[in-house]
Amino acid sequence: MNNKKKVISALLIIALVVIAVTTFINKQLDRNKNTLDDNIPGYEVKSDSPQSVGLGKPAPDFTLKTLDGNTMTLSDLKGKKVILNFWASWCPPCKDEMPYFQEYYKKYAKKDNVEIVAVNLTFNDNLTNVENFVKSYDLTFPILLMEEEGLNLTYKVYTIPSTFMINTKGEIEKQILGPLDLDTLRDYITNLE
Repeated sequence: MNNKKKVISALLIIALVVIAVTTFINKQLDRNKNTLDDNIPGYEVKSDSPQSVGLGKPAPDFTLKTLDGNTMTLSDLKGKKVILNFWASWCPPCKDEMPYFQEYYKKYAKKDNVEIVAVNLTFNDNLTNVENFVKSYDLTFPILLMEEEGLNLTYKVYTIPSTFMINTKGEIEKQILGPLDLDTLRDYITNLE
């Protein structure tokens, strides 16, 4: 009889914990959804936000393998404006914005002294899906593979797509959550040093 009470008590505690966690997650998702929906195409993170990486400060450096088997180091791009984008092949807003990134890259990147660096969250994706995604959108800018979690935590990437506008000095000037369109990309780039 005593064991039955212990089991029932344990199950009740587990159920309460599950309810509390589910409620918390749903509130967070609703808050993020409302924030993003009100600010399409993309929500700019302010410097006082807990999600801010450090606007006006140097972008944390990294080296990652590229889809074509080479490596790329962010600090090697100093002197260029950089659009640093975190994405995944299964992410619908990422699918929405990629054609705009490619169009910008093709038409304006060279003239604007810009490099687009698209970091795929490969630890949470599938390499075959990434390759198919890149082919289907005919992407020609560098695709980097984050095969282990870590860089996303450094950059406080909690939602994707997340995009960082980095100036020629290697400092983060803007941090945007959500999908971008061509006009918004151009506006952000035009205002970068």
